[in-house]
Amino acid sequence: MLHQGTPVWVRPEEGGKLRLGDGRTVEEANATYLPPCDPTKIICIHLNYDSRRVEFKAPPLVTPTYFQKPLTTLNSHRGFLNRPADCQYLNYEGEIAAIVGKPMRNVAPEDVWDHLAGFAPANDVGAQDFRDTDAGSMLRVKGQDGFCPVGPGIVRGVDIRKESVRTYINGKVVQDGPVSEMTFPIDYIFADLSRHITFLPGDIVLTGTPANSRPMNIGDVVEVEVTGVGRISNTVQEAPAPAHKVGHQPTDSDAVRRVALGQF
Repeated sequence: MLHQGTPVWVRPEEGGKLRLGDGRTVEEANATYLPPCDPTKIICIHLNYDSRRVEFKAPPLVTPTYFQKPLTTLNSHRGFLNRPADCQYLNYEGEIAAIVGKPMRNVAPEDVWDHLAGFAPANDVGAQDFRDTDAGSMLRVKGQDGFCPVGPGIVRGVDIRKESVRTYINGKVVQDGPVSEMTFPIDYIFADLSRHITFLPGDIVLTGTPANSRPMNIGDVVEVEVTGVGRISNTVQEAPAPAHKVGHQPTDSDAVRRVALGQF
C-alpha cells in the first residue's frame, strides 16, 4: 500500500487493521493499495477452464496457448476500470494470478510450487469491442491501461488446487469455477513456459477464467474472489474520448457479440 507517499508492505490484522513493518497499524478502509508485485511480464492462458471451453464450443485442448498483457495494464485493489469511449463490451474475467517468487527456468512440474511467491485474485479485463482486430494477441482487447487488477496482496501457504474463483457484479455471483476444472494445472503451465522463458520474481501468470464472462456497466462494482486467498474490488468508470480517430474503431459485429455475450 501507499503510506505517507511511500510504498510499504503491510499484513492484515483483526479488526479491520493493517500492520506496518514498524509495528504501527492503519485502518484498512483508508488504505491506498498498490499492485502486490513488480513484474517483468504478465502472461495469460486461453480457455483453461472446461466450462469456458464448452461455452465457446471448442474441442478439447491438446496444448495450451498464451498471450501477454503490457505492464501498464497492472491495476490494484479499489482501482478504477476505465471503459473506453464508444465501447459497450468491457468484460470481466475473474482469474487466479500465480506470482513468481524465485527465478524459474526449465523447472519440472513438481518443483514449480517452491518457486511461487503465492497467489492473488485478478481480473483479466477485456474491451471486446476490439475483438475484430489483433487476432490472437488481443492487444487492444486485453492490453489497455489498468486492465489487469491484481491483489489486494499475495497469499502463500494455501493449496490452490482445492480452491475456487468467483466473480461478483454489485454483490451478485456471475462466475464460479473450481481450480480442479482447469485443463492445464498451474504447475503444468509454469513447467511448459519455463522451457522457453525465464521467470523472475514478481512475474505474473493469469491462469484462466470460468464460463460467463460478460460486459460491465459504468458504475458497476466488480469483485473477484479466490477462496482461501482473498477478494479484489474495482469500480467501472467511463474513460475520456481519445483526441483523434486514428486506427481501428470499436465495432459491434457478430463476432464481437458472440464473445462478449457468450452467444456461440
